[in-house]
Amino acid sequence: MSDNNRLGVFKTYKLYVGGKFPRSESGRVYEVTTKTSAAGTAGKGQWLANAPQSSRKDARDAVVAARKAFGGWSGATAYNRGQVLYRVAEMLEGRKEQFVREVAASEGLSKSKAAAAVDAAIDRWVWYAGWTDKIGQIAGGANPVAGPFFNLSTPEPTGVVAVLAPQKSSFLGLVSVIAPVIATGNTAVVIASADAPLPALSLGEVLATSDVPGGVVNILSGVTAEIAAPLAAHQDVNAIDLTGADAELAKELEIAAADNLKRVLRPQPVDTDGASDSEDWLASPGTHRLTAFLETKTVWHPTGALGAAGSSY
Repeated sequence: MSDNNRLGVFKTYKLYVGGKFPRSESGRVYEVTTKTSAAGTAGKGQWLANAPQSSRKDARDAVVAARKAFGGWSGATAYNRGQVLYRVAEMLEGRKEQFVREVAASEGLSKSKAAAAVDAAIDRWVWYAGWTDKIGQIAGGANPVAGPFFNLSTPEPTGVVAVLAPQKSSFLGLVSVIAPVIATGNTAVVIASADAPLPALSLGEVLATSDVPGGVVNILSGVTAEIAAPLAAHQDVNAIDLTGADAELAKELEIAAADNLKRVLRPQPVDTDGASDSEDWLASPGTHRLTAFLETKTVWHPTGALGAAGSSY
């Protein structure tokens, strides 16, 4: 058969939960279309793919997978976590052309702007990989004590973090909210951009081949409010990042999160069109997202003869 008569093979996008690629438990899908027409991209409103519409059951399954993975991931050495994050960057570098196409179509960007966003996302994985064994030095340390004691504070991961990814920045913003969560030993349940979920779902394929243990990152797609509500109220979710929520939804989720005193990272102030993506994702990320989901453990220990006797325990 000649190439001219060949039928293309459409990609079936799936969720990424527990290191596997299930369809939505509900069996629902929704159409994903191109955004504003730009040079080198398809026209506005053209069909790209059917994305799975996650259900509340999918969200609960993702939390179970994240909790199961938390012990092993948080117990890994910081150096090892850095190696794994760097491996993600390596794999993305090899699939860069695919992500440039998906970002361009999903966000209505020119090929050059999409390429810049993908390059920045790859670099961001490398940047956070370098921080895994250093954040403890700036978030912890020895504390001055007036007495025969020494006092040490060390950061520890919070646990399972629900992450609402940015709505506009489908890949660079996505990476910028996932990488710091797992760099510090947490596990994540991520809700992708509702209108542009394809780069996020493709990222799941990269994570699955990048030595990231199954369940460390779980990626859901669909209506953000529908999936976020059960996550905010879930008693086994320890923290929530509201970056991708508008002001009204963020308020509702923050109230729900108070049920079990979740740590909450609030979104930036909304911009004129009501989206919460006012953050400049190309800017240097700093360390605030690394420390947002860390808890501080402080240990007191006596010094002198008693300290020497007690040091064997």
